[in-house]
Amino acid sequence: MGSKWRKLKLALGFNMCVYVPRDIDDSSSSLNPPPRFTDASSLSDVSPSVHRPTTPTRSSSGLWLTKSQPKSSKGTCAICLATMKPGQGHAIFTAECSHSFHFHCITSNVKHGNQVCPVCRAKWKEVPFQSPVSNVSHGVPRINHLPRDNSWTAVLSRLPGSQQVDSSRQISSLYHVPEAAIFNDDEALDQETSITHDKNEADHNSLDSMEIKTYPEVSAVPKSSSRDDFAVLIHLKAPHSGIKQDNVRSNTESSPSTQTSRAPIDLVTVLDVSGSMAGTKLALLKRAMGFVIQNLGPSDRLSVIAFSSTARRIFPLHRMTDTGRQKALQAVNSLVSNGGTNIAEGLKKGAKVFVDRQWKNPVGSIILLSDGQDTYTVSSRPHVGTNYQSLVPNSISRSNGMGLKIPVHAFGFGADHDATSMHTISEMTGGTFSFIESEDVIQDAFAQCIGGLLSVVVQELQVKVECVHPSLQLGSVKAGSYQTSMMSDARMASINVGDLYAEEERDFLVTVNVPIDGSCDEMSLLVVRGLYRDPLTKEMVALEETSKVKVQRSEVAGELVVSIEVDRQRNRLRAAEAMAEARVAAERGDLAAAVSILESCHKALSETVSAQAGDRLCVALSAELKEMQERMANQRVYEQSGRAYVLSGLSSHSWQRATARGDSTDSTSLVQAYQTPSMVDMVTRSQTMILGSPQPRRILRPAKSFPHRQRGR
Repeated sequence: MGSKWRKLKLALGFNMCVYVPRDIDDSSSSLNPPPRFTDASSLSDVSPSVHRPTTPTRSSSGLWLTKSQPKSSKGTCAICLATMKPGQGHAIFTAECSHSFHFHCITSNVKHGNQVCPVCRAKWKEVPFQSPVSNVSHGVPRINHLPRDNSWTAVLSRLPGSQQVDSSRQISSLYHVPEAAIFNDDEALDQETSITHDKNEADHNSLDSMEIKTYPEVSAVPKSSSRDDFAVLIHLKAPHSGIKQDNVRSNTESSPSTQTSRAPIDLVTVLDVSGSMAGTKLALLKRAMGFVIQNLGPSDRLSVIAFSSTARRIFPLHRMTDTGRQKALQAVNSLVSNGGTNIAEGLKKGAKVFVDRQWKNPVGSIILLSDGQDTYTVSSRPHVGTNYQSLVPNSISRSNGMGLKIPVHAFGFGADHDATSMHTISEMTGGTFSFIESEDVIQDAFAQCIGGLLSVVVQELQVKVECVHPSLQLGSVKAGSYQTSMMSDARMASINVGDLYAEEERDFLVTVNVPIDGSCDEMSLLVVRGLYRDPLTKEMVALEETSKVKVQRSEVAGELVVSIEVDRQRNRLRAAEAMAEARVAAERGDLAAAVSILESCHKALSETVSAQAGDRLCVALSAELKEMQERMANQRVYEQSGRAYVLSGLSSHSWQRATARGDSTDSTSLVQAYQTPSMVDMVTRSQTMILGSPQPRRILRPAKSFPHRQRGR
């Protein structure tokens, strides 16, 4: 019978050998199996930490990769990474290139437009398809039954020459499949795990733990003196999350309390699959998306938009249950790269998912990744003053005050992306901009982002500042990119802070004009109040009124110690202003002036009280200023990485939120301002997921694109 089986396989055009990359489930440890890989196609070629005999091979993007020789795992589907065993109700398809998959997995791949092997990228002459006349039994198509091992062969369709994959085509066949006109097919939220029984715990974690403190610049002002621009620092700190990061990805065995101890998210990823993403970059993007999928819980929902010359929703907004994760992985693995770069169309589809959805999780966000420049909407080379508003749909833009509060966290990939447009998109929507300079940092950058998004504990936070003394007036409110407003009499101001991640901090400097006053020994300056929404209970929470900001009014001037907290934040604002000024100079071609601005700021910071005390934030600012100087050494360096690095830094400081740039996600980097414990934990998970052990420190490699004639536009 075995001989007949071999002859039959050969007659059908199959090879005898079945090759599937080794899955992480093949680890020798059965007691504590490490997390699985999530993208089969990326494992066989680009995994830097699988220690096996290797032979260097050049990738399609011109980089040297490691060609692994993994142990074959005949019982694992390379798409969903689940077990393949004959006789268990699953058809098994073995392709002409010898790789095997579940029949339903590979037909889903083909349905999404992929006509190449997800593992080796070989072009297929025949592809499997779901026969319309199949007699479905238990959800499995009826295919020719083979004796002895009860396995199945697949229905094959020979591809006409016009349908075979051609990398020179402008639009992938992915976009030829009909698409719903309205995206109202989002999966309903799981009402059984709605936030009810954990309400008391949520109240305890949030109501009692939100911190708000104030620090005057100095503790006393002489009665006979007035002080213009007297600084008062407002410090906010969000409460702890109600869940340890190890339990972020809840599974079916998790207790209800584990599943509901954080606010679930609706996440839409808008991914560039243009021609310049081919090869290593697309493989690493798939692996990074796999990490995201595996770390979302069953109450979180994910949708995936792919764009090149046009855009398409390849995965609807579905919950990340075990079934949802498997289907999401299949959709991501079906991605192929070709065509141009139409960011506007990708964002339009991403925003449409939020506009059309029937159900709504408490937290919503878009992750946008691109390695190119949108030439369909923005025709000119990026420069200061270019209007990029047309890239952002009105439904999510905050510039008109009417858009949905859905931030776009933008990731510029490699040296050829349009950093100015990506930064503008993030600023207009309340998101952050990260610069992924090294190819193998993409997963860590995504990990840092979702580490924050999966720990939102405060929403719609509003801070109000009011003068107490009748002669007092507010001078300014320095809040970076956060929207502020001040009453016409300058007696009251408000700051729209929005969402905060667990243990995330915000610092705002308010200045007041302190008048001469000999009538009292103590003067009350300001009072600060806050109001926010608890994402778990949906209730509005008022922060208790803080003690009034007071200063002593002394008879004579004495030596006063400047608050180190105030000094530290002045340094942050000074550095951010210097970065912005240097960028303006660099954009007009005056790199010498840009470097001079950064150098002067670095020197000024070094002489401050907080810097001399070894303050961690000041150390990070100094390191960042030096790094920016080096990236402005000449015009070529600035174009390749300087602009993106500076804009990512500006994004981080204006929102006081961590962004990825350079090696900022590495634990040894000095540029780690604003990282929260949840972010650190998720990045650590990303860096240690392979074989369950820490990876060696990576050497940064620029994420290069194809030569100019092949680059996606």
